[in-house]
Amino acid sequence: MRVISFYQEGCMGCEEQTPILHEVEQDLGIEIEEIDAVKNPEYIKEYNLRVTPTTLIIEGSEVRERMVGLVHREDLEAAIRRHLPEPLPR
Repeated sequence: MRVISFYQEGCMGCEEQTPILHEVEQDLGIEIEEIDAVKNPEYIKEYNLRVTPTTLIIEGSEVRERMVGLVHREDLEAAIRRHLPEPLPR
């Protein structure tokens, strides 16, 4: 499972999303990739990105969850937990 959060410089929602991503990484012991969509335009087409921030949960080559816009910590954690191989204690 991969979790990728796409952002772009100057995006207010992206700036708010970053500390939430880091908190969730700490809580769940996972890594969330942060990719600048503008500097990596191949992802815009590959994942049909329209808005930043957009956070994707990917298993294999399939997008399992797509969260568009600012995602609150509880919602992001819940989405990731649904795709972890073993449930983590709360």
